[in-house]
Amino acid sequence: SVSHSQITRLYSRFTSLDKGENGPLSREDFQRIPELAINPLGDRIINAFFPEGEDQVNFRGFMRTLAHFRPIEDNEKSKDQNGPEPLNSRSNKLHFAFRLYDLDKDDKISRDELLQVLRMMVGVNISDEQLGSIADRTIQEADQDGDSAISFAEFVKVLEKVDVEQKMSIRFLH
Repeated sequence: SVSHSQITRLYSRFTSLDKGENGPLSREDFQRIPELAINPLGDRIINAFFPEGEDQVNFRGFMRTLAHFRPIEDNEKSKDQNGPEPLNSRSNKLHFAFRLYDLDKDDKISRDELLQVLRMMVGVNISDEQLGSIADRTIQEADQDGDSAISFAEFVKVLEKVDVEQKMSIRFLH
């Protein structure tokens, strides 16, 4: 798990983000993080820090969400197989990523949800038609049960070859 020095560093990061100096962080506090401000999915990543219906996150919640982004160290891979899965395990990282797409939380990524994310990521330089065909192709390639949406299992399959470790460690912590 997280070492004492990491906790101290995260805590100082947490307090430095806390512009209101009132303990918990607000969404605005997060929007000041340059890496998130320029990330097209920044808002969704920020949302992930906030429990349903809450507009503040305390240090414990901050640490829990950030844990998903910690690279997995080799010594963690051989940990007790029966213990709880670490938050930064590959499957938890994938779940976290899946939820950035699955806005209505129905455990499927619909064509619409995919389009929204694509639009955020590519900006305005691509026509709706082109985006639509990218979304259709993505769903065609991923969809195995023919429901025209991507389930978590299908999402995991598509990303089998992707190095999630590299793509999902956020550098703003260091």
